[in-house]
Amino acid sequence: MPIETRVHGAGGTVSQAAADLGAEVVAVPVRRGPVAPAAEVAEGLPFTLDELLALHRAKGEPGEITATQVRVGDRVRELLLYGVGDAAPADLRRAGAALARRGRGRTALAAGVPDGDLAAFTEGALLASYEFKIGAPPAKKALGTLAVLTEAGPEAGAAAIERGTVRARATALARDLANTPAGEKDPSWLAARAEQVATEAGLDIRVRGEKELAEGGFGGLLAVGGGSARPPRLIELSYHPGEPADRHIVLVGKGITFDSGGLSLKPNEGMKTMKTDMAGGGAVIAVMGALRALGVRARVTGLVAAAENMPSGSSMRPGDVIAHFGGTTSEMLNADAEGRLVLADALAYADAELAPDAVVDVATLTGAAKVALGLRHAALFATDDGLAAALARAGAAAGEPVWRLPLTADYRAAIDSDLADVANIGRGGYGAGATTAALFLREFAGDRPWAHLDIAGPGRATADDAEITRGATGYGVRLLLDWLTAA
Repeated sequence: MPIETRVHGAGGTVSQAAADLGAEVVAVPVRRGPVAPAAEVAEGLPFTLDELLALHRAKGEPGEITATQVRVGDRVRELLLYGVGDAAPADLRRAGAALARRGRGRTALAAGVPDGDLAAFTEGALLASYEFKIGAPPAKKALGTLAVLTEAGPEAGAAAIERGTVRARATALARDLANTPAGEKDPSWLAARAEQVATEAGLDIRVRGEKELAEGGFGGLLAVGGGSARPPRLIELSYHPGEPADRHIVLVGKGITFDSGGLSLKPNEGMKTMKTDMAGGGAVIAVMGALRALGVRARVTGLVAAAENMPSGSSMRPGDVIAHFGGTTSEMLNADAEGRLVLADALAYADAELAPDAVVDVATLTGAAKVALGLRHAALFATDDGLAAALARAGAAAGEPVWRLPLTADYRAAIDSDLADVANIGRGGYGAGATTAALFLREFAGDRPWAHLDIAGPGRATADDAEITRGATGYGVRLLLDWLTAA
């Protein structure tokens, strides 16, 4: 659902901006220490800001808020002293999120912002304002307007605010796609949303239906989607920059619109979040939609392998052998390891037909990655050290960290098959479920630089925290946009 909060620059003083907007809340930043600011809005208080901070034992930590009341113009408004830490990008992202959450139910908030990454501050504020609700609206609406004042003035910050807004709205789109209930969201629905994004963002799009998938040899997609009455799709989005591109990147997203586990049925508790099993595909669609607005110079193709994994008389059965795009075969030993089967088709197609310089896939792939790294870090696997390092830098800058795990050659034997080229799950005695899944994907990625992001942990959140909201997080969108805009 669209983020309703708007962020814009303002000139003059915080008091003037608040009076002009009719803002109920004004805010001034406090650096770690805490270091009380020289704030004109507090001149009429009967105490100093240092005294107020000392009373509340404030430390200026990012996201910390100390509140009081102050008269500005003809009315009393809430004054927030909000911590910005050292004003590093991560600090400002958390600070912006804290202000937006505190501003819920308010029409407008005028805030001074320290010199730093204003785009990160904007991202934090907008993403913390995100909500997805079907039915009655929340008791408190999102903050209406956030006016920011910087020392450089409104014109200097306009580009940063716009950049942060584009990235936040892309992330919100990925959250929307993943949060949509699976009863509404089938592969054709996801393709229709991708077509809408393509129209708005000036992208080319091709959607392969069941007939084209069969004619093209996309056996993994057909096998996984075979148990559902709602057939699979392969969505291909193409972005061409305005000037000749010096590289071609392919992004591949897992688009399992609901994962019941197929005939290897999940327990009910394990299905409750499976509407978000297409979070990787949603991230790819959202990234593609933001490329032109951010001026990305590379040519980028996005592939989303979309299918619904359901049990029925036409479902794939454990022991079946699947012929993937290009001819490599896999023995399907567990129908709940379906994501790698659809990704295999897309990766093989990218390698054989698109001739990219690098391929990155994004998927909520394994519980093993979540067990190993928790809910904040994605597992990163890569065949190229330079690509891995670039993605790690982008993740750190975007607030979407990764941790590289090994593609251990010794574990390749775990996915040997007696019937096919490879098995879709690792045999007993090896463990390392995230690694064996990545090794399966590597069989289809070819010899080009390739990276795999397993976002099973950070792709979903159980509670609000800073810019993260409960439910789908949109993880991967900002990481990939940082990476694609860096070069």
